[in-house]
Amino acid sequence: MKLSILFYLGVILLGGLLFGRLVKHIKLPNVTGYLIAGLLLGPYVSGILKADMVAGLDIISEVALGFIAFSIGNEFKLSYFRRVGIAPVVIAICEGLGAVAVVAIAMLIAGQPLPFALVIGAIASATAPAATIMVIKQYRAKGPLTQTLLSVVALDDAVALIAFGFSVAIAGALQHNGGESSLLFSILSPVWEVLLAAVIGSLLAAAFTVPLRHFKKSSNRLCIVVAFIFLATALADMTGASALLTTMVMGAVLVNICKSANEIMQLADSVTGPIFMMFFVISGAELNLSVLPTIGVVGVVYVLARVAGKWLGATLGAVMMKSDPAIKKYLGPTLIPQAGVAIGLTLVAQEVVPQYAQVIRAVVLCGTFIYEIIGPMVAKICLQRAGEILPENL
Repeated sequence: MKLSILFYLGVILLGGLLFGRLVKHIKLPNVTGYLIAGLLLGPYVSGILKADMVAGLDIISEVALGFIAFSIGNEFKLSYFRRVGIAPVVIAICEGLGAVAVVAIAMLIAGQPLPFALVIGAIASATAPAATIMVIKQYRAKGPLTQTLLSVVALDDAVALIAFGFSVAIAGALQHNGGESSLLFSILSPVWEVLLAAVIGSLLAAAFTVPLRHFKKSSNRLCIVVAFIFLATALADMTGASALLTTMVMGAVLVNICKSANEIMQLADSVTGPIFMMFFVISGAELNLSVLPTIGVVGVVYVLARVAGKWLGATLGAVMMKSDPAIKKYLGPTLIPQAGVAIGLTLVAQEVVPQYAQVIRAVVLCGTFIYEIIGPMVAKICLQRAGEILPENL
């Protein structure tokens, strides 16, 4: 008897619910429980969720990331940036480039060739916002560290894409894999992707306000929110723009031009519980334990150097901008999680440095597994020590 996809979705939700509750007993964030549930249910452990079935649930990941990006975008209030200035932008650039530099240098010291070091260093700059957002929401964290963290992870995607574009162009030129036109295209492509996302997101935000004038009921407005998040993701995919950046920009512009933006955000939050749970359980199911023994010295260097680069870069940026002491001390470790964008970049990397494609993918997948499991725990500890999680919310 062939089981329905709805049966598996039910198993995913119940598994996430169970392990989310179990990890609370050992003071871990819910998202860690969801990832463990997916790992145990997935094709690489119990096999309850088959690999082809997990791959067929990509739509859930797209929807969840759309809501996450929209939520992050709503943190970009102009009033906030008038108060803190360009500090989050400088910190995001420093932590992103810090990861690139430290990982690339560490790889060279480990005896790896320059093209390989550049490409894997650029992939290291990407940070996954989803796990961090879930920890912030679960514990209702508030304060300067939380606000800066939200801004930095939002900007990080753009920094990672541009850094990757430049690194890939240089790596390609070093290997003589193309002429001047392909080199120029590799450099300009991520810049164009960011600009295109900004234009589409801004236009959608302006269009978003039109139906809001005519539909006042919460149920209708919720339909508008879902529709525009779907449209933003779809239009980005169709045009080659970053779906995450497009939806972020839409949320960022909307929060600054719409008086009812806070109400809209609350409506969006009201439906995300089961979506986010399914997303993280599915993410856990995609974590392949078999890659762990294959990474060797290169993998260990990558995992450690990326954390060091993020930490060093974030601290340097915070010191340069004379940020709050809690930001200087704790922001770096909260940037550990890495997932979707980094894995996507490995697919591009295999076209530039095909001879290293297998090693890069194994290393990044292994890093993803480690970062996604420990990242939420570290984020919670840092936010707690910074005094931004109240004891009653633990």
